[in-house]
Amino acid sequence: MSERLSIFQKYRGCKIAVYGLSAETEKLLPELDENFQVEGLLDGYREDGMLYGKPIISMRQAVQEQVKLILVIARPGSCRVIAKRIAGLCMEHGIDLLDVRGRDLCDLQEAVYDLKHVRGITREELFQRAVSMDAVSFDLFDTLVMRQVLFPTDVPELVNGRLRKRGICIQDFCGKRMESEKTLSQENAPTLTEIYTCMADQYAIREITPEELARTEWEVDLELLVPREEMCAVVRELTGLGKAVYLVTDTYYTECQIRQILKRCGISDHVELLVSCEYRTGKTQQLFERLKDRLAGKTCVHIGDDRKADVESARRHGIETCPIMSGVELLEQTGYLGLWEYLETLSGRIKAGMFTAKLFNSPFQFEDPDRKLCVKSSFDLGYLFFAPMISDFVLWFDRRTREDRIQNIWFGARDGYLIRKLYDELTKSTDSVYFLISRTAAVRAGVEREADISYVEDMKFSGSVEEQLRKRFGITPPFRGMGEKLSDYTEEILAETAACRANYRTYIEKLDIRPGDIAFFDFVAKGTSQMFLSRLVDRHLRGYYFLRLKEAFRQEEQLDICSFYDREALEGSAIFDDYYILETMLTSPMPSLEGFDENGGEIYAEETRTERDIRCFLEAQEGIRHYFRTFLHICTDADRLIDQKMDEVFLSLIHKFSILDEDFLQLVVEDPFFNRMTDMRDLI
Repeated sequence: MSERLSIFQKYRGCKIAVYGLSAETEKLLPELDENFQVEGLLDGYREDGMLYGKPIISMRQAVQEQVKLILVIARPGSCRVIAKRIAGLCMEHGIDLLDVRGRDLCDLQEAVYDLKHVRGITREELFQRAVSMDAVSFDLFDTLVMRQVLFPTDVPELVNGRLRKRGICIQDFCGKRMESEKTLSQENAPTLTEIYTCMADQYAIREITPEELARTEWEVDLELLVPREEMCAVVRELTGLGKAVYLVTDTYYTECQIRQILKRCGISDHVELLVSCEYRTGKTQQLFERLKDRLAGKTCVHIGDDRKADVESARRHGIETCPIMSGVELLEQTGYLGLWEYLETLSGRIKAGMFTAKLFNSPFQFEDPDRKLCVKSSFDLGYLFFAPMISDFVLWFDRRTREDRIQNIWFGARDGYLIRKLYDELTKSTDSVYFLISRTAAVRAGVEREADISYVEDMKFSGSVEEQLRKRFGITPPFRGMGEKLSDYTEEILAETAACRANYRTYIEKLDIRPGDIAFFDFVAKGTSQMFLSRLVDRHLRGYYFLRLKEAFRQEEQLDICSFYDREALEGSAIFDDYYILETMLTSPMPSLEGFDENGGEIYAEETRTERDIRCFLEAQEGIRHYFRTFLHICTDADRLIDQKMDEVFLSLIHKFSILDEDFLQLVVEDPFFNRMTDMRDLI
């Protein structure tokens, strides 16, 4: 028994069934027959017939034959669907259900992250504490606003990046900046200009004035800040009730600058400010005494996130407190959701900071008794789970095509719909092409000989030969009675594809094609579309894929393809689990292309998605676009490091959170070429 099958040693000589009808099953069957009694093959769409010399059987027959194991030979994403379909029956009848890596597919424990172990406050509890007092005081940073980076020390790094972009290089900028602040803060609460003046004097910096440095940091930081919406709403509600509201903050920004931040939060001038650098003292020193002077005996509760500065210091000065959690503290309480090892780079911390600012924008994560982490909208799904990976892919795609000096950039429909928009935003390009194609259209135009028909037939279609002729080739039989396979209709197929080929070339002739190779984007593919398309154009096609499914695909075709994710290296990763979900969310609002008319005008299939479905994935795409723009704005080109492993962690979290968007959950993942439909719930 080979090393690959050694994990199934306990079933040697036992009756088993194999789930899956792919070429991988055919390849593995001889060895399986040597070691096990293979009773038959299972499939979600067929329960009879013969394939690879084995009968296709039903689950009922597998139970009757008392098989000990059902071995699933399928991609991980499909394994999850299969498990949901038959795991109950397997457990009921004592049948083990394993994939080819030995993973127990009956082990379907819920993996939703929660905060059950954390004590926190609800919005109602906080509001009642506030209204019971004469006055309410709020911290600012991490309480009413938060940064889209993980740590405050990331801000000077971003400033340094902005300076380098201008050609101003100050050695160990961040260390000098932080050391200067620490030195001045020992005596009082300095302003930002004072910090940079100290730094310029101590390290003889002459390339730029302290005032310019302070202005640059302010501009960078202001761009990073986002309101904690629910907390800001509490402030607005309290001021609306006529409650005396104060803001007590440790900061090197002036009162005027703090007012600008509050304006972004929709908070009016009715809030009184106590700013440390204006009073020359901080919260752990005498700033709360200044607040007590303002209160003149009124009762007050201070609301903030810092246990030392906001809780201990306020209490020490006789002011009641109501602690809340910052976004980063909530992230810490979840063990950083598996992101900790990816935070060594600035780009990694920006990604994690943007994620935290969205997921934990509200401190009120304790309303639900189960305290599950949840995502409520398709916009947030796109932003949180899909956007980091898609953003890194677009950066990779741009870098690779630039390195290869390719001028013709074609984004294949429909998976290229959003990717092209992001690429154009990144490069400011107006020359990329949204190239109309589908696997069906490519096959209809590219099939030239009987061997091509056999190749198409090998891509297993879930349906009859009649359905396959109609859906894959647009041919409605019967002709000379019904055949049993596509090759029985070779003459009719080749006549149809010749006409389709001429029409497709008419469309291509309308395109403005520059000299040189063509970069062809496909999302997740073996290379079928590129292979058939290469027969229609007189230029060399260079494929740039998100993921190539089969590296050894038809070597005689000599396809030129590189991919962002390598199949061999990432077997069992989140990509293989979830690319069906990604494909569904990245697609175009137009139906699938079937081909072209004599004038090169596109012909689309009938739309099978509802308006609600389309609205759902377009909303997710807006979340991805918003993330992409934000990331590009925050992170300079020199700091944009691609981290595929971190991206996988973000993507995998879709299975660990509670998804509350019913429109998303009701989507159907469609694959018209294979005639397969999968409910989104089965993939989550």
